[in-house]
Amino acid sequence: MNSINPPEIGPRLQAHRKELKLTLNDLATMSGVSRSMLSEIERGNANPTYGTLWHLTRALNIDLNSLVSGASEERSDRIDLQPGNMTPTIRSADGSCTMQILSPAGMVSMIEWYLLSFERQGKLVSDPHGAGTIEHLHCTQGEIVVRSAGNEMIVRAGETARYAADVPHSLTSVGAGSVGARAFLVVASAEVGTNTLRASIRPK
Repeated sequence: MNSINPPEIGPRLQAHRKELKLTLNDLATMSGVSRSMLSEIERGNANPTYGTLWHLTRALNIDLNSLVSGASEERSDRIDLQPGNMTPTIRSADGSCTMQILSPAGMVSMIEWYLLSFERQGKLVSDPHGAGTIEHLHCTQGEIVVRSAGNEMIVRAGETARYAADVPHSLTSVGAGSVGARAFLVVASAEVGTNTLRASIRPK
């Protein structure tokens, strides 16, 4: 997934955290992002996904570069329902891809999932995520070209691709139709999945 240049967001997050007199442990508990990841982000050593940034900005009650929404969620005793109009929605840098964040805060450090909607020929370009991160893309409409570390593959409606995301990677909507592609994307950290799966998709 897209990310923001770490050196730009680290000092801002740290300043807001200290303004609220929160420790790293406090913010980790509030956001669902691990303490070690928070430390790396603040020092500019980590490349967080938009999902991670959304959970952090919501916990701090700030709007970081107008990327995410701080809408609150209502919770019942038995079912946690997030209305469609309160689902955080962000756009790629060029505006050609819309991403809805579907994952809950408690899982943000391990696994995140998104609904992607591309304009025709829309593109989503991402910098490398943390070591061992894998993305799982399931195309539901149209065709998407996946590029990861020099490898390239077309994923058609109904197909699922899994690829390394700790290297430069991108998704591009292709096809002859007038409507862009749609897909579900799962971003899994090194703690999720098996070593065998990760080894099988390492760049050759």
